[in-house]
Amino acid sequence: MPPQYAPSLRSRLAPLLLFLQTGFIIIFAFYTEIERNGNADDFSKCYPEFQDVNVIVILGFGFLGTFLVRHGFSGSGFNLLVAAMATQWALILNGVESLYYRGRLRIDLRSLIVAEMCTASALISIGAVLGKTNPVHLILIGLLEVSGFILNKWLLQLILNTQPLISIMMLHIFGSLFGLMLTGTLYRKGSERRFEKEKFDTKMGLFSMLGTVFLWMFWPSFNSVLVDDQTPGRKLGAVCSTYLALAVSAVTAAAVSVLSNPKGKLNLIHLQSCILAGGVAVGVSMSAVRHPWEAMIIGFAAAIISSIGFQYLKIHMLLAFQCHDTCAILSSHALPGVLGWLAHLVLQIKDSDDHTVAIRFAVFHICSLLITIALSVTLGILTGLLIRLKFWRPPQYKNCFDDQAFWEFSHLAVRK
Repeated sequence: MPPQYAPSLRSRLAPLLLFLQTGFIIIFAFYTEIERNGNADDFSKCYPEFQDVNVIVILGFGFLGTFLVRHGFSGSGFNLLVAAMATQWALILNGVESLYYRGRLRIDLRSLIVAEMCTASALISIGAVLGKTNPVHLILIGLLEVSGFILNKWLLQLILNTQPLISIMMLHIFGSLFGLMLTGTLYRKGSERRFEKEKFDTKMGLFSMLGTVFLWMFWPSFNSVLVDDQTPGRKLGAVCSTYLALAVSAVTAAAVSVLSNPKGKLNLIHLQSCILAGGVAVGVSMSAVRHPWEAMIIGFAAAIISSIGFQYLKIHMLLAFQCHDTCAILSSHALPGVLGWLAHLVLQIKDSDDHTVAIRFAVFHICSLLITIALSVTLGILTGLLIRLKFWRPPQYKNCFDDQAFWEFSHLAVRK
């Protein structure tokens, strides 16, 4: 049965995409240039890292959103569409400082990597509203969320003098809180009884698990790509710490999944939500992790917190706060992110010999979290209020989580 708002893709999506893409082309034509001063060694060193981050953003997050039985096309296809648009926008916003001082936006592999990491924060947010929005909504959410995250990054670096690595790794906390406020604002009456088509099966679960595997494999690159390689061993330490945290969180998540299941069996969706918790937590605390055992403890604690959060908090968030979190980003990103922030604080204070320096760091570190929370919550609510406007034609309740509302299926076409 064709959805009521099928024509909205022609009347709204196409003009929006063409308008935005034309604007981006004009900006890139007049105000950007490729940085050509780097040598061949820099390129050969950075390009594999760029590829790894690209795999995470496109393949990892793309396949991860295909677990819904009738939303696989949209989960992967719209992820690519949002990533392509948001990365261009992030390149422009991140280059504003260069534009002000040099008159041109300088583009190199590092700027592409940073832009894709900013885009990852938007893809995390979209996970909360997956299946309940149309592609026009998703494009707007992606652009607004990236703008908010880059503003948060600037505030942390300008006001608190936060390191770029730390400010960017707040993407997990910012993106998840933004998404939770967004889905709370867009709450649909009746969601507590589960949407009619919000289902998953073994076939789509396998595709989704493929996305988890991609994320698990390439997450060490995601955490280490911005680590300063001038200090010997720091990048290697980041890779090893991330891998160990991921390994521990995978094992722990499997154990908790079995223990929490009444029949003593593994739950695939449970594992997918919690298996990456160690990588998220250790990424936020990366600059303070010095020893492998520290990363392993962080991964162990993150998996337990994420597993418990998935088991109990998702339904309570829905009933108590009317917050329908499709991809459980609260347990997979928000809780491990906050744990990583706390671990960073504890480890930094533990390694500090000067009490004055430790107190000063604690104050600045707490302020960084408060700024991130305040900005993400505020912008998430404002974006939700904008998206709620009927002008954007939200999908009807019966058309949520249904690819047929947006994609053509030739085998279902009516023959005349």
